[in-house]
Amino acid sequence: MTEYGRGPGSEPWHPEDPLYGDQGWGGHQAAHGQGQYEGQQQPYAQDPYAQQGYQQDPYQQQHQQPYGAQQDPYQQQDPYAQQPQHAPHDPYAQQDPYAQQPHQQPQYDGGWDTGQQAAMPYGAQQPRYDNNPGYGEQADPYGTPEAYPPPQPPGHREEPARQQGQDWDPEVPEEETHPFFTGADEPADTRDARSRTRSRDEDDEYDDDPRESRRGGGERRGKGKKKSRNGCACLVVSLVLVGGLGGAGYFGYSYYQSQFGAAPDYAGDGTGSVEVEIPEGALGYEIANTLKKAGVVKSVDAFISAQNGNPKGKSIQAGVYLLKKEMSADSAVELMLSPKSQNAMIIPEGWRNAAVYELIDTKLGLKKGTTAGVAKTNAGSLGLPKWAEHDPVIKDPLEGFLYPAAYPVSKGTKPEAVLKAMVARANAEYEKLDLEAAAQKYNLDGPWQVLTVASLVQAEGLTHDDFRKMAEVVYNRLKQDNTVTNRKLEFDSAFNYLKKQSKIKIGSNEIRSNDDPYNTYYHPGLTPGPISNPGDEAIKATLNPTSDGWMFFISLDGKKTDFTKTAADHEKLNQKFKEQHGLG
Repeated sequence: MTEYGRGPGSEPWHPEDPLYGDQGWGGHQAAHGQGQYEGQQQPYAQDPYAQQGYQQDPYQQQHQQPYGAQQDPYQQQDPYAQQPQHAPHDPYAQQDPYAQQPHQQPQYDGGWDTGQQAAMPYGAQQPRYDNNPGYGEQADPYGTPEAYPPPQPPGHREEPARQQGQDWDPEVPEEETHPFFTGADEPADTRDARSRTRSRDEDDEYDDDPRESRRGGGERRGKGKKKSRNGCACLVVSLVLVGGLGGAGYFGYSYYQSQFGAAPDYAGDGTGSVEVEIPEGALGYEIANTLKKAGVVKSVDAFISAQNGNPKGKSIQAGVYLLKKEMSADSAVELMLSPKSQNAMIIPEGWRNAAVYELIDTKLGLKKGTTAGVAKTNAGSLGLPKWAEHDPVIKDPLEGFLYPAAYPVSKGTKPEAVLKAMVARANAEYEKLDLEAAAQKYNLDGPWQVLTVASLVQAEGLTHDDFRKMAEVVYNRLKQDNTVTNRKLEFDSAFNYLKKQSKIKIGSNEIRSNDDPYNTYYHPGLTPGPISNPGDEAIKATLNPTSDGWMFFISLDGKKTDFTKTAADHEKLNQKFKEQHGLG
């Protein structure tokens, strides 16, 4: 290489060189015998080295000898004189000599070193930039917008700046930049390779020449995959958004319906029939759940709303109900309040055990006397409390323990199961009361006698007020200082019990001559055991009697009870009773 930074050739690059700047390109024809670039002024007034920020000529750093002392090699030999003006061949077809020329160490002899090889004709190195046949044309090839920039020294040549395209082309789709579509999470090598492939695909998009014939359709297929991937991604995102909106709407609607909407409910009175058992102690929600499971109502909330809307809705009790399928909640509540639907066995207050046994036989479709036989045989295994008496004179140990209430009895139920349920209910109710305290207060022998008093009160009284006065009559007659009746109760109900009857008209001779332990006209004190199954009111009245001094009572019409304190007053009412019923 020479001190100018490139191999030997005919192109001078130093500013003081007479041929610097291609002076022969100014459009003037060279004289005969003179090179085209001799004696012409450089058309570029601006020093190319000054444009690139060089403060001084770099060539002055390499050469200490001034250029004025050097011999101009171009004055000795005109390389362009040997170059014909009508070169028939294309200069671009020649191979660049610098690509094959080996670099040699330059020889410095104080003059311009042109190298050992023959200088390449300048016309072969400078290509023509237009269609003019030669240098004789006056058109300035550098003066047009399409002109190629003037040559620069090899050490200062720069890559031509890329042409800046339009910031945004409405015809070209905008490239995706989100990592989901660009694959930013992939390795850098993979992303770079994919980016190069995508760039080639975009460049080929408007190419009329099909690439499949030259590239085997690789880019086309690659682009198709890109579009397919973008399309699938958009589809997935759309489905997720639609699903999210749909789910939010559904839950929002469900929440609104549950909070503010009407509860699901059937319409009408229902069809068919179904037997539903409501357990003991069940309240609104438990009853509603039972009905829903049986297919009677459609929802729990509908039944609760109907029950709260009915003034008597809270009075629905345990029992067996004969209802219909798919009833409206209002219809179900109304039917459950009607006696027609109640398929339960209801034990009225004051019933004797004999009547209860017959009712159980009837409900279960059993032979008459079946339940009574089970009660007599299995009395000790039906759950009686420890304080229950087992005296042989007691006619029925279960008397007083078949608590008055409604009991679910369906087909197939065993009599023993029904009896156990009744005894269990009685025990539960009696445990709520302090029978022991009442026994001590009224000089009774334990809860058993308290229950016996309650059964007598229940059998003789008609109303709640009667119950309290009747309890006082019992306690007053049981007193040790009672000289009026001598501690005899003289209750007709006890005589009717032993006779298994219910008569009002009983002759004095008959009733006072019978020595049965349950005859209170004959024996002082209480009966051996209860004579009926007292209800809640009678039991509470027994625990809280009046204290007005009542000693006698009588009912003239069977609807109202008259109470008196003296035997004289009672005898007056007794005569009226005999006259009304023809008794002597």
